[in-house]
Amino acid sequence: MPITCDDPPPADDLPATIPAAIDRCVRRFGEREGLVDGDTRLTFAELAVKADEVAAALIATGIEPGDRVAIWAPNCGEWAIAAMGVHRCGAAVVPLNTRFKGAEAAYILERSEARLLFTVTDFLDTDYVALLRAADTPATLEHVVVLRGATPSGTVAWDDFLARGRSVEPATVAARAAAVGSDDISDMLFTSGTTGKPKGAVLRHGASVRAYDSWASVVGLREGDRYLIINPFFHAFGLKAGILACLLKGATIIPHAVFDVPSVMQRVVEERVSMLPGPPAIYQTILDHPDLARFDMSSLRLAVTGAAAVPVEMIRRMRSELAFETIVTGYGLTEMTGIATMCRHTDDPETIAHTCGRPIPGVELRVVDPAGVDLGPGEQGEILLRGYNVMAGYFHDPEATAETIDADGWLKTGDVGVVDEHDNLRITDRTKDMFIVGGFNAYPAEIEAMLAEHPAVSQAAVVGVPDHRLGEVGVAFVVPRGAMAIDPDEVIAWSRERMANYKVPRRVVVVDALPLNASNKVLKYVLREQAAAG
Repeated sequence: MPITCDDPPPADDLPATIPAAIDRCVRRFGEREGLVDGDTRLTFAELAVKADEVAAALIATGIEPGDRVAIWAPNCGEWAIAAMGVHRCGAAVVPLNTRFKGAEAAYILERSEARLLFTVTDFLDTDYVALLRAADTPATLEHVVVLRGATPSGTVAWDDFLARGRSVEPATVAARAAAVGSDDISDMLFTSGTTGKPKGAVLRHGASVRAYDSWASVVGLREGDRYLIINPFFHAFGLKAGILACLLKGATIIPHAVFDVPSVMQRVVEERVSMLPGPPAIYQTILDHPDLARFDMSSLRLAVTGAAAVPVEMIRRMRSELAFETIVTGYGLTEMTGIATMCRHTDDPETIAHTCGRPIPGVELRVVDPAGVDLGPGEQGEILLRGYNVMAGYFHDPEATAETIDADGWLKTGDVGVVDEHDNLRITDRTKDMFIVGGFNAYPAEIEAMLAEHPAVSQAAVVGVPDHRLGEVGVAFVVPRGAMAIDPDEVIAWSRERMANYKVPRRVVVVDALPLNASNKVLKYVLREQAAAG
């Protein structure tokens, strides 16, 4: 039998869409501080006005309901305002990873058929417009709006873009927002798989609102909380468990662009931050920082972690040394709108550290053998999920959708796990071979395909190995092409120029041949053992 949750159902007045959630936020929390970013401090009411200015400008630019609008920028106030404006005009948000190189971004822009891009030209000495143009801007991209930084020819500055909207009546924006339906596309988040090619998971308004109302309720997020959002807005954790959760519960959105331990600790002090989620590496680094005692971290109340192995001792230290009242872990994937199971705040440290908890309300979970037969507690098998928050499918890819979601609506996660006698899920392996670097999903097939473009590499196999700070990092085993010599350091440097940094192998091992089974498939477990042995 599928495992379900007996938590209370969602509230009767739950908004059906993100635009409706913004309207309700203004009614309930309008005078509370909604966004803090540098010198910018906006109430929720003022934040909503800014979002409608963006929506008006998008309408004036010709963006229609259902169009895709991409955002390629670090966490900042303009990112949140732009995303809210995209939703208010009926379009869908396509976030791009700030670690992407030009070719990676161009592929997603082309694949999503995005018509407009919000971006920056001055983040960490990187000009995203220049990166994109060097990789050939997709023909489908008609407009580029620069949120921050210089505006190259052919782009529009943020303030000039907003000025376009002055010709659009507020009633027009309100009508667009009201016309958005629960099943309309809210976002298209790109994920990868064993093929290595990113696929666009189509996510819906109603599912997003319901899932993250449940998420925020389980966590205990409430009106007046101050939420330092370190998790990138381009990820479901930052976008939905961050911006959307704050709008639903009345918590202040405090974007943080770059994770740097002293700056995070200083912002906790200055803004009296109460909510600080992130992968285990964030908490571990803070706990181990030599100057921790100099910072008043007593305002911290809520923590949510996961996406990597969680040490029990770290959970204990978070409670004793950082004074967190609530610490929970969870499990989700993009295809489930980012969330499927969660621990509860009443769980003990062992349960929080070793499991991903139980399904959230409205989600069913099964663990099955290769024949699809349900397994009982303690038996290991593939994790299947079903619920209202399963994606609508992969954009323009019905074959991949059919391979992932069966006729009964069960999503095949590719993850292997086991449930205990209390229905807590524990992930034990990944059939899709993905590993997680500091909270970011790294897909070996994608990295291997890129390494194969190196002129001296004939074959490549990538595995994830444990890392104290980042959870896991990649190790690449490469076979030379012919008699060519391979310099491991050169391959790493070459990779850094072409891949997002979390994809770059931390170590390259040159081998004469890759270990294969009788079907000529690479024996990744053998490579993992070799990598772990050093």
